[in-house]
Parts: sequence; C-alpha cells; structure tokens
Amino acid sequence: MNQVLKNKWVVVSIAVFCSILWGSAFPVLKVSYEELQMAADDTIAKIVLAGMRFLLAGIMILVGLLIVNRKYLIVTKRQLFFLTIFGIIQTGLQYFFFYNGLANVSGMQGAILISSGTFFTVVLAHFFYTNDRLNWNKAIGLVAGFTGIMVANWGQELQLSFQLTGEGYMILAGLTGAIGTIMAKELAVGIHPFALTGWQLTIGSGLMLIVGVPQLSDHAMTFTPLGWWLFIYSAVLSAAAFALWYSILKYNKAGEISMYKFLTPVSGALLSAVFISEEKLTIFIIGALVLVAIGIISVNYKKKEKGANKKQMQTY
Repeated sequence: MNQVLKNKWVVVSIAVFCSILWGSAFPVLKVSYEELQMAADDTIAKIVLAGMRFLLAGIMILVGLLIVNRKYLIVTKRQLFFLTIFGIIQTGLQYFFFYNGLANVSGMQGAILISSGTFFTVVLAHFFYTNDRLNWNKAIGLVAGFTGIMVANWGQELQLSFQLTGEGYMILAGLTGAIGTIMAKELAVGIHPFALTGWQLTIGSGLMLIVGVPQLSDHAMTFTPLGWWLFIYSAVLSAAAFALWYSILKYNKAGEISMYKFLTPVSGALLSAVFISEEKLTIFIIGALVLVAIGIISVNYKKKEKGANKKQMQTY
C-alpha cells in the first residue's frame, strides 16, 4: 500500500479528487445556510452546524476502522494529546473561521480565498523540510496565486474590498489549515491516516458542540429534507477527502502535494456559479482563476521538465 500511495498517478488522482470534493463544499454550505434559514451573523449556529457535520464524519471513519481493523484505533497518551491539539486547530479553529467567513463572502470568493492555505503550506514546508524548499517556480506560483486572491476581491467599482469577518476569516481558515497540514506531516508518527482523520474530526467537533450547543438559540436552524441531504453530503465529503488526503500526505512532500489544492478554488467557483443562482462568473473571478492556474503550472513545471530524473521521480 505504501508504494501505491507513492505512485505518481495515484497521488495526482487522489489529490485532484479531494480538491474537487472540497470545492463542492462552497456551494453546498451557501445553499445550506439559506435552506436551514440561518442568520448570516449567527456565529453560534455555524459552530454547531460545523460540529454536527464533522462529528458525523469522524464517527463514520472510526466505525469503518472498527470494522476493518480495530487495532488502528488504539493510540498512546502522547498521540491522544497531539490529536486533541490537532483537532482544535484543524477542525475547531479552521472551521470556525471557514463557516463564519463564508457567510460574509460569495461562494466563488470563498473558494479562491481559502486557497491561501496552499501558499501558506508551501512557505511553511520551506522552513520545516530541507527537501521541500522554495525555488523560482514555486515563488512565481505563490506570487500568481496571491495576486489571484486580490483580483477575486476587486469590486465592480475597482475597489479592493476586505472585512475581517469575511475575507479575513477565510484567509485565517487557510492559515490554520496549513498549520494543520504541517502538524499532520511532522507529528502524526505511528498514527494510521484514517485514525488520524477520524479522531481529530471527532475530538475537534466535540469541542465545538460543547461550546456551541449551550448557547444555541431556538429556531437557529430549521432542517428540511433538502437540508438533511446537504448536511449528510457535507459530512461524507469531509470523511472521504480528509482520509484520502492524509493518506497521500503521509508518503509525499507536503509542499508539492498541497499545490494540487489550487484546484479547489477552480472547482468551488465553477460549482458555485452552477448551483447558486445569485452568483455569476465575473471578469475578476475568471482572472483570479487564471492566475491560480498559472500558480499550479509554475510550481509543478520542474517535475515535467525533469520527469525522467530519478531523484525527481522519488518525490512520489
């Protein structure tokens, strides 16, 4: 299995699949907010909704492991401490910022802004790993990507818009996600990727529910049949995407694997345009997506250029 998860095409296929799943979360959550009749400024309701989603996702993975091989569920005290911190950062903090930030930006903007996490991961990997350093290709990719984030927030009056609880929260979600990626790569020694996903989702979501449920106001969320289907889908996509992502992350370079997350804003923006009637692809969104695409090509160009080089092939 280890060799399979190092195979170039397996890694690329899983990374692209995960990125598309994460991209679909943007229109799903935007539609969910409307379907569940949640107020845009109801922070507690969003904490509870996120907690419910990730608790279900975590339990699904843990039950699956219990059936397939329960020995993977067993963790040491040290690992449990790490999983608790990891759950707070990767699930609790990241999705507090994500859920509340997305309520104050469009689905397309949110999809592009969250890609900042990819840039943060590449930069952090430079300082943590000697074999995952920044180079000119990555630098050009980072500049193109950050420029894309800025372009995505230009309004029709050619003024750059920014609010802490909107764009700011989405960028903070990207930063906490990047920190979580490095933590998973660096500290999750001896933990099966599926166990890592299941425990961190369960622990992080449990803390969110402990904080949120006592403060939840009456009728903050009204579940409809469609609302339930959207909720279940969001939990399933989280379980699948995180479990698969940590599986390939365990055996590949964090900086290079994370570059495929640039596909998340592309799929998120396109799916938002398709499923959210109020959102249309503007020249700014299209320009931002083009810059993000340039970022992907730039960062990965060296692999194509030296694809026959044995050292480069060992990246996978």
